[in-house]
Amino acid sequence: MKKQITMAALFLLFSGIASAHPGHGLAGHGLDSAYAGFMHPLTGWDHLLVMLAIGMWAAKLGGKARWQLPLTFVAIMAMGAVLGLSGLSFDYVETAIAASVMAMGVLLMMSLPINKLMQLSITAIFALFHGMAHGVELQSQSSLATLGGMLVATTMLHSLGFLMATQRVKMATWLNNSFAWLLLFVGSYLLLN
Repeated sequence: MKKQITMAALFLLFSGIASAHPGHGLAGHGLDSAYAGFMHPLTGWDHLLVMLAIGMWAAKLGGKARWQLPLTFVAIMAMGAVLGLSGLSFDYVETAIAASVMAMGVLLMMSLPINKLMQLSITAIFALFHGMAHGVELQSQSSLATLGGMLVATTMLHSLGFLMATQRVKMATWLNNSFAWLLLFVGSYLLLN
């Protein structure tokens, strides 16, 4: 089981190297639109890393956070995507997303005493930015199938992050720390470029 999770994580982490946010060439409806929506979160480092990190943070916090954080992210990201699909966005959404990558690195690295409302608020704000960016990028393929595919991929990434963080304690600690540093590095790179 550990080997399959590691291989899946590596596959997902390196799936976005070729291009950050392609149009996927699928302007059709039905399965093509669902596939385009599904692939979208998997093809950008910023989105991929934060969605995995939300699952890892939820596992680290434990308790109700295990389901509340991912559910909040998916629900608010869907709302943000609808806003983005309707053309609503702001100039610094990509900067906010880059900052969310770094912030998730800090949250994974440190055990800060953050109350439940603040945990949910942080998650919701990050989800809104990611959703708006997805929505704007997917305007040419706007359909319920596209949005549905995107939400399924996001849920899967949260689940994978959760599984990565709940493996044997020694591996989970190493993976959490390594992933936190990766988030800080990528977030810094995105903010500077």
